[in-house]
Amino acid sequence: MHNPSAVRHPPVTATAAALPRDAYDFDYYEQRISDAWLLEKSVAVRTLRTPFLAVPVGGTRRGGYYPVSCFCFGLKVRDLLLEQPGFPNPRLRLSSCPDTGPVVEWGEKPPMLWGDRSVTALGRFYGYSETAIADFVQRHHTTPSSAISVPCSPTAL
Repeated sequence: MHNPSAVRHPPVTATAAALPRDAYDFDYYEQRISDAWLLEKSVAVRTLRTPFLAVPVGGTRRGGYYPVSCFCFGLKVRDLLLEQPGFPNPRLRLSSCPDTGPVVEWGEKPPMLWGDRSVTALGRFYGYSETAIADFVQRHHTTPSSAISVPCSPTAL
């Protein structure tokens, strides 16, 4: 059973860094997000050492999520986002990916689709540019006999 009081469990905190540009993955989103104005409204969330970006909904972006290492951190991140504009209905859930821990989601629930069209639909749902989606699809092209499910992480785009 998970025990946040255990000696090996790090202190459970979630704080917002001063600037979204302080986030480790800011450049990643800057190169891929369709509505770049969302980046300045984003929150650089720090749970351990390095802050990562939580991008709000708006424009073409209808939802988002922030992976966390455990439910303890997830609750802190959810509470932090509750106080921020652009993060409607933040909620904590298990990831749909078997190799990923819990996630904090906000906005609409992502579509659950399969195949190549799903990648495009998810990319648009998370507000990625058509160029970023096309680049991803080209790098991960599948044939009908080798089709796999949609990548679990929107950051895979």
